[in-house]
Amino acid sequence: MVEKQSIFGRIQQLTRANINAMLDRAEDPQKMLDQLVRDYTNNIAAAEQAIAQTIGNLRMAEADLANDRKVHAEWGGKAQAAVRAAEKYRLEGDIPNANKFDELARVALKKQIDVESQINAEAPLVEAQQKQVEQLKSGLVQMKDKLGDLRSRRDSLIARAKTAQAMAQVTQAASKINILDPSSELGRYEELVRRQEAMARGQIEVAQASMQDQWAELETSKHDLEVEARLASLMAGNSPAEIEA
Repeated sequence: MVEKQSIFGRIQQLTRANINAMLDRAEDPQKMLDQLVRDYTNNIAAAEQAIAQTIGNLRMAEADLANDRKVHAEWGGKAQAAVRAAEKYRLEGDIPNANKFDELARVALKKQIDVESQINAEAPLVEAQQKQVEQLKSGLVQMKDKLGDLRSRRDSLIARAKTAQAMAQVTQAASKINILDPSSELGRYEELVRRQEAMARGQIEVAQASMQDQWAELETSKHDLEVEARLASLMAGNSPAEIEA
């Protein structure tokens, strides 16, 4: 009886456990939830074994009570049969046999009363056991329901914790990016490229201007050479060059 009460008390204690309060006090909620699941699972297994034994004992007690009731009815039947036989012999005037069956009826009734006393003692105990078994079974169902809820909440909380961790990592990475401000780095690089492009265009224009000066210088040089050639021709006594019509 003590073992049954202990198991029932443990079931009630676990089913009334305030998980939220326990989580608030836990240093590592995930480890605490895993431990709770293990504790629930182990207690359910122990409770199932104990309840099975309790039910087995109850079924034996119920069988004994049913057998006692059967014996009680049989002794009642024997007492009735003895009374009928005694009345029959008494009507026939056979007093010795009538007294004999009266005595047999008394013995049967005494046996019936003894069994009846036993039944009266057993019946309340069996009824109490039946109620206790129902309470244990109900508590076991509650434990299994709570275990399912606990597992579901544990998985949900772990998933949420991992999501929060990932979000924190993303936020930290984003804050580092904001501090570095890669757009400003790109802007500076773009300005550098623009300056290089401008320098290249300037160099091209300078090169083009230099070539034009060289062509102009070349044309001037050719003109001077022609002048000198004609001067030499005149000094040699040649007539001035004429332009063909």
